[in-house]
Amino acid sequence: MTDTIPNTGGPMAVCETLVIRLDGAVLHVTLNRPESRNAMSLRMVQELQAVLRQAEQGGAVRVLVLRGAGGHFCAGGDLKDMAAARMRSMPAPAESGEGAPSADPVAEVNARFGELCVAYANTPLALVAVAEGTVMGGGFGLACVADVALASSTAVFRLPETGLGVVPAQIAPFLVERLGYSQAKRLAVTGGRIGAEEALRIGLVHAVHQTEQIDAALASVLADILGCAPGALAATKALIAKARWTPAAELVVHAGAVFSRAVQSGEGVEGTSAFLQKRKPKWATP
Repeated sequence: MTDTIPNTGGPMAVCETLVIRLDGAVLHVTLNRPESRNAMSLRMVQELQAVLRQAEQGGAVRVLVLRGAGGHFCAGGDLKDMAAARMRSMPAPAESGEGAPSADPVAEVNARFGELCVAYANTPLALVAVAEGTVMGGGFGLACVADVALASSTAVFRLPETGLGVVPAQIAPFLVERLGYSQAKRLAVTGGRIGAEEALRIGLVHAVHQTEQIDAALASVLADILGCAPGALAATKALIAKARWTPAAELVVHAGAVFSRAVQSGEGVEGTSAFLQKRKPKWATP
């Protein structure tokens, strides 16, 4: 991938595990390890973080779309990376004269994925996930942080960690946020396996479509998002995130200030003028 995103400081770096396509203001990011159902290696985590950082610069990108190659979204973390980290955490033989490592490589590997989830959850860009086929573990977590999650009827969502003797550690906060305490706990303690329709019923995804209809559904969602002002969208995401943990009465003054800045901005003037003139607004990009 050598596409250039305008206003972001030059061409993006070559990615080994992702396929990147820029379509206007929409950056399509495809997890591209189909031989492993797009299991998330450390290399993929690093590349996803780098792509997000660059997409957030300059204002050329307004929407980021995540999906997987080969009919699957993501089969979770790459067990090879975890096995290598576990080997690094083992004490060296006594005769080597070396003691146990000072850090915990397993915890460090796990934390890197958590940092990825936090970055995508907090991005001011609109984030859309298209879930198809296998959606497991960390892939489940990425679906939870998306602003809009679309599912193909082929999607199967799984939380296999407890059945493997491990813990869905980094995605746990996002499971609770998306599904609520009761459903998150149910799926975690049963090693949950649910289809697309149940995922829709419990609020994990926002719509389910047949495979042949998923691209048209995505195009419709993208058109709706691009009809919104980019600055207002980012400010709204930030305010909603703050509202999760702040009582409404404590947000009154802050929300008023946010509204005032928006209504007096160029976007606010253009949006209200377009409404009065019965035309579509023209949102400027930096």
